[in-house]
Parts: sequence; structure tokens; C-alpha cells
Amino acid sequence: MAEETDFERRMGGGRHSDDDSEVFKSKNLKAERRRREKLSSRLLELRALVPKITNMTKPTIITDAISYIHELKSRVQELSDQIFAMEATINEHEQQLERSEVDVSQEMKNWGIEPEVKVSKIDNNKLWIKILFQKTRGGITRIIEAMTVLGFVPADMSVTTSKGAVLLTSHIEVMDDGMQGTERIKELLLEIITTCG
Repeated sequence: MAEETDFERRMGGGRHSDDDSEVFKSKNLKAERRRREKLSSRLLELRALVPKITNMTKPTIITDAISYIHELKSRVQELSDQIFAMEATINEHEQQLERSEVDVSQEMKNWGIEPEVKVSKIDNNKLWIKILFQKTRGGITRIIEAMTVLGFVPADMSVTTSKGAVLLTSHIEVMDDGMQGTERIKELLLEIITTCG
């Protein structure tokens, strides 16, 4: 057996036994096998996520995945553009509605129409009402809901709109036993059209 040189000792070289060499090769082979198995499992996962794989080779799977990612990015951009366009349209529509409501309010004033409530008693718990108020989106619905909350049940209702105003006439039945005076009911209805109109 030849003597180890100084250089071989410093470099950790020198002669190794065949057993050491086999252990070293065995560890490398196991590590390489694990790396390849991990890579194969990752490629299978990628293959499962990409709907269009043209071939099962590693380069093809990766190329098809890249193409699919580009398609997805393009689709995301298209959808973002559509959302942006829809938001712009909605904002424009809302601005037009706001302008039209301002125009309606101004139209009502131009014609000298003022909000008004008239209440007449028909019998013990029935009244006839006439309400004139500014036309707004959902205004009639809000007024009927508010009247219902106060215990007024409208019947035989008539609604007319003209010159930015709404004329609502109806007879109402007051649900509570002790019906309030017509002036108090008139005040409540005026308050309703002020807050809802």
C-alpha cells in the first residue's frame, strides 16, 4: 500500500476502502431516486391542474402549463376590463338618475307645486287622504311602508304623476282603537313625505 501524500491528506483524499465507496454511492443513488420521485409527483400534480396536455413528456407538460398560465392571465385581464366597463356604465347610469331626480325636483318648483297632505274623516276609523310629493325612485313604496308601520292600512289607492310630482289618493283604515285626530295624522303624513320624498 503506497503512502498517502501530504496533499491527499489535506484534501481529505487518500484511499478509501471499497465499503466506504459503496456506502457513498448508495446514499447518492437514494437521494437521486427521492429527487426524481418528488419531481415526477410534482409533474403529475401539474398535469392534473392543466386541462390540455398534448404529451406526457416532462418538457411538454411544462410547456403546456406555461401556455395555460398565459391563457389564464389573458382571461383575467379580459374579465377585469369587463368589470371596469360595467362599473363605468353603472356609475354613468347612477349619475343620470341623480341628475333626473334633481331635474324632477326643479320641475316641481318651476310649476309652483308644493308638497301637500289633506286628511278627511269618513267614519270612526276610516279616513280619505290626498298626498302630493316629489317624485323619487322608490318614493311611493317607502311612503306606503311608513304608513303601514304607523298602523294606517291604505285601500282603493290611486297614483298619478305629472310635472315631477306624485299625487296619491286613498282611503285608509287606522288600526289602533283610539284614532288620533285628523290634524295629528296630517302631521305624521307630512313628516313621512318629507323624509321619504
